[in-house]
Amino acid sequence: MQVIAILEPHKTLYGLLLSLLLTVALASCGELSREQATQVDEALKDSLTSTTESWDVEMEIIEEGYKKMRLTGSYAATYTAKDSNATRIKGPVDIQLYDSTGAVTTRASCNRAVYNAEEAIFELYGDVQVSTEDNRHLESEYLKWIQNTNRITTPKFVIITTPTDSISGTGFEGTTDLSDDYTIEKPTGQFIVD
Repeated sequence: MQVIAILEPHKTLYGLLLSLLLTVALASCGELSREQATQVDEALKDSLTSTTESWDVEMEIIEEGYKKMRLTGSYAATYTAKDSNATRIKGPVDIQLYDSTGAVTTRASCNRAVYNAEEAIFELYGDVQVSTEDNRHLESEYLKWIQNTNRITTPKFVIITTPTDSISGTGFEGTTDLSDDYTIEKPTGQFIVD
């Protein structure tokens, strides 16, 4: 019984210490200061990425009231982060480009595409086929379309056929209408001189 009597005063001391520790712990778990909350928000914004998925995709780009482009694909996923916004489109992907009257000037198809909204750039991958209304054709495995300048490029092998000639080579730069104003870095092929 004396043992119990010796522990009795210590129980009160332990209880008091435990209560004091709990009070301090709970007080330190209060609200964050504005500065701390701002730091937490900025850290979360840096690490957040959102994703949007769509099936049976139809996308149109309209500039100054005119339809400039129409794209269809089987699936698209848009990834948005602090410093980028890219849409990946699975195919078959079909693209139609329009002139100011609404007439289709160029058609393109590929297996998949990536659209970078900030830079207004489309990248086409796998069995890329481009055809114009004046019977010009381009084939490659990769093609980049810089929308703002209406230029297309590829460092890959390319074949261009027109009603009068056929040329192939590696490295291409030109316009979406495949006019005669294009460059092939390492050309091979045949052409007819009038």
